[in-house]
Amino acid sequence: MTERFEKQMSFIIEVDRLKSIIRQSYLADGSRRENDSEHSWHLALMAFVLCEHAKNEIDVLKVIKMVLIHDIVEIDAGDTYAYDEKGNEDKYMREVQAAERIFSLLPEDQAQEMRGLWEEFEVRETNEAKFAAALDRVQPIILNYMSEGKAWIDHGISRGQVEKRNEHTKEGSMALWDYVVEIMDKAVKSGYLTS
Repeated sequence: MTERFEKQMSFIIEVDRLKSIIRQSYLADGSRRENDSEHSWHLALMAFVLCEHAKNEIDVLKVIKMVLIHDIVEIDAGDTYAYDEKGNEDKYMREVQAAERIFSLLPEDQAQEMRGLWEEFEVRETNEAKFAAALDRVQPIILNYMSEGKAWIDHGISRGQVEKRNEHTKEGSMALWDYVVEIMDKAVKSGYLTS
């Protein structure tokens, strides 16, 4: 085996750990919480299916790559709950350190590409990053609503908190933003979110 192949396999084995990072969102059936790899796969499929609803023209393959790797850093940094103010204070710093370690397992060219995609996602300035971020925000809302608000209720989350966290969704897709608003309204009526 070449050194390049060995590095690629080392990375592949390392990212298997993403399957054990448990998120706050429950599966749609409410049976258990999802893990990071399930979340990333779901976003990649959403990108493929919903790409026509992006606000601007996008490179769909780039979005798929972005959402597949966006949470890899949580192998080291852990999943920080979206509404955890204290945990979010040092989240980016923890994730940068994780990105340095995990992406450096790859051959240099692939490490640079993945690190660049991860940083692009975090900065949210390109059309692809805006759409990817919109998907990343909408997917937990769908799961929260479908699971009868389990995670929202567990943490006492209000409609205002969800709206504030997700308002940039409209930068990536107005259709997704309209869907989020509809879900939030229904969630309040159903008692899944406080008003």
